[in-house]
Amino acid sequence: MFWLMEGMCFLPTFLVIWSSCSFIVSYIISLFEHHVPPVFPYISDTGTHTPESGIFSIMIVISAFLGVATMYTRYKFVEKLNEATHTVNPRLNHITFYVGLIGCMGMCVVASFQETVITSVHDIGALIAFLFGVIYILLQSIVSYMSVPHGSSLPLCRVRMVISIISVVAVFPSIL
Repeated sequence: MFWLMEGMCFLPTFLVIWSSCSFIVSYIISLFEHHVPPVFPYISDTGTHTPESGIFSIMIVISAFLGVATMYTRYKFVEKLNEATHTVNPRLNHITFYVGLIGCMGMCVVASFQETVITSVHDIGALIAFLFGVIYILLQSIVSYMSVPHGSSLPLCRVRMVISIISVVAVFPSIL
């Protein structure tokens, strides 16, 4: 039944590693080029000047595609789980997937429009990425609770919900 899960655990792992590298690599390059202060620059500031802007853009777009692949894998997992258990509303699974896709599109907008060139488009993309990303995390927490005990454990659901709450709290300072 869960044949699709074999080998798929690399996707979320690779997504986290690649996304972290995206920020770290562009930060290091912009630091050596003296384009950002060494302590706590804005993420977007590390990708506004050449050469780091090109590297930042490519790596963030790849992160967005990895996010889509990870979300699609989760969507198919829940769909397959639902065939046997009927625990998660299929519409909720669809909506959750599409919310995640919109968040990833926001990441692509952020990567494509630099903060210093077209600020309003960049900020709208960041807002979409943050808001829809947090909504996706919340919806996945709900899906996890609905799939207990077949697709998730109660302790894992609680961890996901804590991460969701932290994400909701963190989105407000990010927007401001």
